[in-house]
Amino acid sequence: MTVFEFAFYMFAVITVASGLMVTLSRNPVHSVLWLILAFLSTSGLFVMLGAEFVAMLLVIVYVGAVAVLFLFVVMMLDIDFAALKGELARYMPLGLLIGVVLLMQVAIGVGVWQVADGAEGLRQAVAPTEIENTRALGLLLYDRYFLLFQLAGLILLVAMIGAILLTLRHRKDIKRQNVLAQMWRDPAKAMELKDVKPGQGL
Repeated sequence: MTVFEFAFYMFAVITVASGLMVTLSRNPVHSVLWLILAFLSTSGLFVMLGAEFVAMLLVIVYVGAVAVLFLFVVMMLDIDFAALKGELARYMPLGLLIGVVLLMQVAIGVGVWQVADGAEGLRQAVAPTEIENTRALGLLLYDRYFLLFQLAGLILLVAMIGAILLTLRHRKDIKRQNVLAQMWRDPAKAMELKDVKPGQGL
């Protein structure tokens, strides 16, 4: 077994095991930590495939932002996980049915897998290009798929605005800061000078 094969099997086993632990962990904080491990091992697989940009994007975006955001949300919100587990038991039959259907689809896909006769020769015949991976991906996104890339960004922007509007609530029992009143205040009225004599208080 070569070093490449050992690294592939190691990253693959870690990815599958950590993904399984994400769903089986009782503590949601532990689930997020297992999710971070799954992201890191998946980025290792991307590096082995030669997609360094996608690997670094996975580490920076998902591990550095999304997973940390999940961790902070889980730790800051006061969630009754016992009640959530009680609700989860109601939907267990439906979840098991969906899981069985997905496993059957994976089994069908693996069962009909066939390797072409000239596939190995074609993989070895591909010569490495002089252009870097990141530059090739950038040229592909901003040249051939420029319109689709911009439309995807617009859809994400609309989704973000919709999420903000759905969660925006104005509560009347909370004191809010009036920024305009602070900006327009008169310094002569906002501050008063006191002549405090020695040995006396205010």
